Amino acid sequence: MPRPWLDLYPDDVPSEVGTLEHRSIVDLVDQTCARFGDRKAFTNMGQTLTFREVKQLSDDFAAYLQVSLGLQPGDHIVLQMPNLLQYPVALFGAIKAGLVVVNANPLYTAPETKAVILQSRARAIVVLEMFADKIAEILPDTTLQNVIITRPADLWRSPARRVLTNVGMRLKGMVPKYRLPGAVDFRDAIAHGADLRLQPVSVGLDDVALLQFTGGTTGTPKGAMLTHRNLLADSQAMRHWMRVILDEGAENVLAALPLYHVFCMTVNCLCFFAYGLHNVLVTNPREISPLAKTIVRERTSVIILVSTLAQALLENPRFLKADFDFLKLTVAGGMALRESTANEWQNVTQRPMLEGYGLTEASPVVSVNPTWLPPIIGTVGIPLPSTEIKVLDDHGRVAAFEEPGDLYVRGPQVMKGYWEREDETAEVLDADGWLATGDVAVLHDNGYFSIVDRRKDMISVSGFNVYPNEVEAVLSDHPRIKTAGVIGVPDEHSGEVVKAFVVPADPELTEQEVRQYARRYLTGYKRPRYIEFRDELPLSNVGKVIRRELRD
Repeated sequence: MPRPWLDLYPDDVPSEVGTLEHRSIVDLVDQTCARFGDRKAFTNMGQTLTFREVKQLSDDFAAYLQVSLGLQPGDHIVLQMPNLLQYPVALFGAIKAGLVVVNANPLYTAPETKAVILQSRARAIVVLEMFADKIAEILPDTTLQNVIITRPADLWRSPARRVLTNVGMRLKGMVPKYRLPGAVDFRDAIAHGADLRLQPVSVGLDDVALLQFTGGTTGTPKGAMLTHRNLLADSQAMRHWMRVILDEGAENVLAALPLYHVFCMTVNCLCFFAYGLHNVLVTNPREISPLAKTIVRERTSVIILVSTLAQALLENPRFLKADFDFLKLTVAGGMALRESTANEWQNVTQRPMLEGYGLTEASPVVSVNPTWLPPIIGTVGIPLPSTEIKVLDDHGRVAAFEEPGDLYVRGPQVMKGYWEREDETAEVLDADGWLATGDVAVLHDNGYFSIVDRRKDMISVSGFNVYPNEVEAVLSDHPRIKTAGVIGVPDEHSGEVVKAFVVPADPELTEQEVRQYARRYLTGYKRPRYIEFRDELPLSNVGKVIRRELRD
C-alpha cells in the first residue's frame, strides 16, 4: 500500500511517535507543571492561572472527588461548561482521581443532557450555574449522585470582582432559577480538597480517560472511549509537527473553539499545554469584536479555529486593521475550509492557514498540512507520525491516486471502541486496527489527501454522485451568500435531486441570481433543483451545517 507522504517528512520530524514521553495524562500534567512553574498556563477574561496553580488546584479538586465524594477510579464525571479557567482544573483533577471525563455541550437541552448522563452512567457533574436549571429538571431521572456548580468568576483572584460579576449575572437574568439541594459550589470543593490528602491512583496507558459522545461514523450518538495512550499519542504527534515553527514555553495560543470538543481539548489542554504554551481561553467566540481585540492584545502567535469563525474575523474592522507580526501559525479544522477564506486570511495576515482533518474516534487529529511546507489549499495535509490512511474503492480495493473512495485510518490515536456498543464498534474497527471513518477521500500522488464528503451525505442523481461539500463551497463563494447547506431530496425521475438552503449576505439576493451562478460553476446534475432562503442554518458547536436537521 503506497505511503507517499513519508517522503515529505524532513530529517528533524520523526515519521513515528516513538516511545511516549509520559506514562499517563496525570504524569503529563505533573511533569509539565513542575517544568514551567510560574509561567502563564491559562488566561480567561483577563484572569490567569500559572502552571504551578493549575497543579495545586487540580490536586485539590482531585482530593475532593476522591475523599469527600468517594468516587472510585473508573467512575464517570460530566463536565458541562464553556471555556473557563475551571475547565482544565476540573479536567485534570478528575483524571488525577482516576475518573473518566464525559464532555457535554453546555447548550444541550435537558433531554440531550439527560441522554449523555444516562448513557455514560455518570455519578457526578460539574456544571456552569447558567445551565443548572436543566440539571434540576432531570436530576431525579439520572444516575447523578453529586452536582458541583461553578460560576464564571470562581477562580478570579479579586473577591470583590468575583462577587460583583456573579451578582451582576443574576441581576441581568442570565442565571435561571433552579433548586438543587445538596449541590456543592466549585470554590467550596476546591477549598475542602485543599485540606485533604490525595491518594495517587494507578492509571495505565490503556485505561479510558475520556468518553466523548459523537454522532460517530454510523450516525447515532455514542461514547468513543479514548484512552490515555490515544490522547497522549495524538498530542505527542502534533508536538513533533509544531516544534518546527513554535518555541517551547514562549507562545500565546488562542483557544476560541470549545474545550468540551475533543479537538480543542486535545490540542489546547494536552498538546500546547505540554509544550509550555499559554492558552488564552475565549468563553464566547461569537462576539467577534472582543475576539479580535483579544487576539491583538494577547498577541496570540497560534490561532486554532474553524472556517466560519475565520470568515467572521475577516469581516471585522478591528481585525483588518491589526498588525500580525506576532502570528506564526493558524490551523483550521472541524469543517471544510473555504478556499476564498484561506486566500483572504493569507492576504490579511501574511500568514497561511493550515487545514487539517480528524474525527472523535481518532482523538481526534489524523492529518494536517505540514508546518515546514507551503499549504496546499483544498487538502487536509498528510498523516501525522505513526498514522496510516488508505482509500478503498467500492470493491474494497485500494483506490488509484485521485480516485474517490472510503477513507480508513490506523494509528495509536484510534479509539478503544464505543462504550457498551460492541456491535457498532465492530462495524467501524477491524481486527487489524483500521477505523472506517465514513468519509469519502482522495489520496493524491504527492502524499496529500482531500476529504470529499461524508458517505452518508452523498446524493445520487440519476446514478451520478453529488457531494454536498462541493456544492456548498461553490454557493458560499458567491459574494452575496453568507452560507449554504445542501441535501438530497427524493425525485421520482432521478432518484434524488439537490436542494440548497441559502442564507443571504445581501437581502436583495434573488433565487434567479443563485441559479445563474450555479449554472456557471456546476455541471447540470450538481445544480440545486430547489432553493430555499433562510435567516440562519442549524450549526454544530464548531460551525458545521447540521444536514440532518435540514432533512427534518
